[in-house]
Amino acid sequence: MIRVAALAIHPVKSTAIRPVDRAYVGPAGLAGDREWMVVNDFGEMITAREFPPLFSIVADCAATGFTDSDLRLSAPTIAPLLLDRPVAGAEVSVRMFTRPPMTVRAAGDEADAWLDRALGTQGLHLVWCSDPQARSLNPAYSRPGDHAALQDGSPVSLLGAASVREVQHRATEPVDHHRFRANVLVEGAEAFAEDGWSNVRIADVPFRVAAPIDRCVMTTIDPVTYAKGKDPIRTLAGFRKWDGKTWMAVHLIPDGEGEIAVGDEITPT
Repeated sequence: MIRVAALAIHPVKSTAIRPVDRAYVGPAGLAGDREWMVVNDFGEMITAREFPPLFSIVADCAATGFTDSDLRLSAPTIAPLLLDRPVAGAEVSVRMFTRPPMTVRAAGDEADAWLDRALGTQGLHLVWCSDPQARSLNPAYSRPGDHAALQDGSPVSLLGAASVREVQHRATEPVDHHRFRANVLVEGAEAFAEDGWSNVRIADVPFRVAAPIDRCVMTTIDPVTYAKGKDPIRTLAGFRKWDGKTWMAVHLIPDGEGEIAVGDEITPT
């Protein structure tokens, strides 16, 4: 049986992975996943690609089960901060990658000051995606009405555990599934079986498999030490490179809503 081996959400993009036993899936992805993001003074997205210390921040929300607040931020050297979602009127324009600007809401001065103290920097700002429906997806693999919060390319990502083991077998540096920061880890399928799936059903929730995921240098950064290596990109380039990119895991787009949980059966087609 192919089943869900692990689930994870990331309440603030590029912060610590938060494993969960179950999650509610809506059109914009797993509830609580990447609904918040850090940007600079120019409204440009800041991730652990550019600033690995973001990995040190633990963000919790109702979906992680560790807080009743909209968001709880914690870090090793500073007291935690509890935040409410910002109210209407705090709209700002931000940019993800090279996509057109999108409108989000600024979390406010208290959140920004907390980030600067926690990370030892200046000029960082926390924002919240108040309207995921306003963000359309790449038309090459989506349909009108498909949308996401602040995830890179699609609402949900899925990774095969056997695929990770195959990469680790070939690699000369440690590689585990956390490097890929997927929402859904799958056990019971052959390595890279997910490449050939068109649709999957997890419990009672249907998804389209939209596209493979091209991997970036974030996967080469140790989330604890911030040390940068060459794997898994080097290893993937040896047998998983086409169109000038390396590929691992797949984008999913929900075609329904409902709860999924660790241990649920996955039916691919």
